Amino acid sequence: MEINLNHKKFKALANSENGEVSGQTIFHYFQERDRIWGEYAGGSIRKGFLIGKIVGSSLEFSYQHVNDTLEIMTGTCKSLVSQNPEGKILLSETWEWTCKDFSKGTSTLMEIQEK
Repeated sequence: MEINLNHKKFKALANSENGEVSGQTIFHYFQERDRIWGEYAGGSIRKGFLIGKIVGSSLEFSYQHVNDTLEIMTGTCKSLVSQNPEGKILLSETWEWTCKDFSKGTSTLMEIQEK
């Protein structure tokens, strides 16, 4: 599968309890060759950014955001890219906070078409 995330939007289907992303968080990805970056916000996240790279069929990136209590949260993530039967891109993520309790978690994001 050739990865094309440029101008694609995603939202969470699932997240670990220790995560801050919810179904209200919208991610907007951009891509140039093997480089990716994006913005996200919604739910308890006021504004966030990510930057990273494509490695095979996976993404590796770091992220940071400001949440509703004005904490700056940071972390790293590896995402396996796949497609569901309807052809929407799925990101199966394994992430780790690089702040506060340094805990780990998993999440799943699915491509959405916003109108």
